[in-house]
Amino acid sequence: MPSRRLALALPGLLLGACAGGAAPATGRAGEAAAAPLLELPPEMPSQGGLLLGRARPGSRVALDGRAVSVAPDGRFALGFGRDAAPEAELAVTAPDGQVERRRLSVARREWDVQRINGLPGAMVSPNPQQLARIGRERERIAALRKVDSRLPHFAEGFAWPARGRISGVFGSQRILNGEPRAPHLGLDIAAPTGTPCAAMGAGRVLLADDLYFTGNTVLLDHGHGVVSLYAHLSAMDVREGEMLARGQRLGAIGATGRVTGPHLHLALHWFATALDPRPLLPPA
Repeated sequence: MPSRRLALALPGLLLGACAGGAAPATGRAGEAAAAPLLELPPEMPSQGGLLLGRARPGSRVALDGRAVSVAPDGRFALGFGRDAAPEAELAVTAPDGQVERRRLSVARREWDVQRINGLPGAMVSPNPQQLARIGRERERIAALRKVDSRLPHFAEGFAWPARGRISGVFGSQRILNGEPRAPHLGLDIAAPTGTPCAAMGAGRVLLADDLYFTGNTVLLDHGHGVVSLYAHLSAMDVREGEMLARGQRLGAIGATGRVTGPHLHLALHWFATALDPRPLLPPA
């Protein structure tokens, strides 16, 4: 079931009608000229949020000077990290040279502190060999998060990949065995080992492999830099390169990698920017 929040944003992205009194335009060029230069949902973005917008087809879009890929129909995605600045500038240049700039206010969020004890020492302080493996895996993941495919599924809505108790939230400061660590950049769903896990949205499998920290891990490309991650799986039922529909099984929840019990770690990124999956999912 698509996310209510994402679904509410989409009607505002429909093409507008011709301005009153103007001579009617015909053909695709006329339709593009009649469309608003930039359309955004009414709610302001927040730290950790994904924002969908629409420009005239053929436009160029940039966020704080960084080029953003635009779909043939003008749709685009923007991501704001956990510690995003309070303002960002969005610039759109239409095919005819018109330029519109908007200052976006980014809502600040408060983050929880989560303490986790009982982890094996090697998982908190890896040895040199393990660190080398971790470095290779991080480079691999970083390369995959640079993929900028033309898949349209980023704008089609998302569904829960599994149901269970929420045991970890996005953005929380993690203290592992008493040692402060990096923030938790995902949503944890606790459920018994073997519980089916499905794709939160349609996409192509970028990775299906066993990694040091996240265990059996699947990455799905939804297009335009939006990639979801499913970690700690007990089973992976997909192959790299395979296309999945939203809600299609990709594996089963487990306790592989650095964990204290079976759960799904669900993460979402816009390129290298980590996003909070929860606001994009239907109400619990």
